[in-house]
Amino acid sequence: MRPRFPRLRYPGTLAALALTLATLASALLAPAAHAADKVTFGTNWVAQAEHGGFYQAVADGTYEKYGLSVTIAPGGPQANNRLLLPVGKIDFYMGANMLQAFSSVGEGIPTVVVAAMFQKDPQVLLAHPDVETFEDLKTRTLFISKEGLASYYQWLVADYGFSESQVKPYTFNAAPFLADKNSAMQGYVTSEPLAVEKQGGFVPKLFLLADYGFDTYSTTIETRTELAKENPDLVQRFVDASIIGWYHYLYGDNTEANALIKKDNPEITDEMIAFSIAKMKEYGIVDSGDTKTLGIGAMSDARMKSFYDKMVAAKVIKGDIDYAKSYTLQFVNKGVGKELAK
Repeated sequence: MRPRFPRLRYPGTLAALALTLATLASALLAPAAHAADKVTFGTNWVAQAEHGGFYQAVADGTYEKYGLSVTIAPGGPQANNRLLLPVGKIDFYMGANMLQAFSSVGEGIPTVVVAAMFQKDPQVLLAHPDVETFEDLKTRTLFISKEGLASYYQWLVADYGFSESQVKPYTFNAAPFLADKNSAMQGYVTSEPLAVEKQGGFVPKLFLLADYGFDTYSTTIETRTELAKENPDLVQRFVDASIIGWYHYLYGDNTEANALIKKDNPEITDEMIAFSIAKMKEYGIVDSGDTKTLGIGAMSDARMKSFYDKMVAAKVIKGDIDYAKSYTLQFVNKGVGKELAK
């Protein structure tokens, strides 16, 4: 008589065990998942819509998709994030315009601009409704800050014949302008016009300096020269994700990004945010010119040289600065995210 073997009662159990062992073996052999690179991005002022693309990339997970864990460190009166960049306390910094970058080269500070989120500097002169032309501003009292007088106003003197004698100090208060109907004042196209409308009860005339030849880039992304050379992949991912963040912020659902902005700056209102976004679109602050073919963040050698030459001619900066060291085109002009524009 042949020996009888017991029948297998639980074939499913053995099959499941084999599958589990195979899965464990596969997991052990597979490379470990990389943790997201931690990055700190310092802005140059308190949170606002003008920083929206960066907040968008945090809010909608774009940075995460690019393997980044990004912390935004807001600037403000009590913060100086620019000083934290070269000493390695932050990884990226949001510059105002190229004058700072040129100065860094002159002072031997090892930082470099890797992208420009604003194609146009948002600096404007606001005037009363009776002002017809840009030339008319030369007949008005102009409220200009100390910083403005030392920078763009010197260009206005050199290129348009404005005079320092017509300038009075601007204290970031619209009241003197509202009281003097024969005056104009500085501001950003994304903010001060709303304050004037609400306080003065009229829509001011706006003259965007970028449209008259003040052709600096603005809201730049700066990093340490060393980081750009030694870890270009990290820099590229941060630039690309930030660009996509800006496309989503301008043309997509920016609700969550605005919530983060309001969390970091409780004083900002929905009205202020909506006004800023509308003006950025109306004036092509972010998406215009070269961005239509090269994508948001675009920069060019020709624009850099043009602005540098103007600032030298206006004696704002010295003519012996190797300005080409202040920026690199390595990380931009790739058309990243262009399909997201509406």
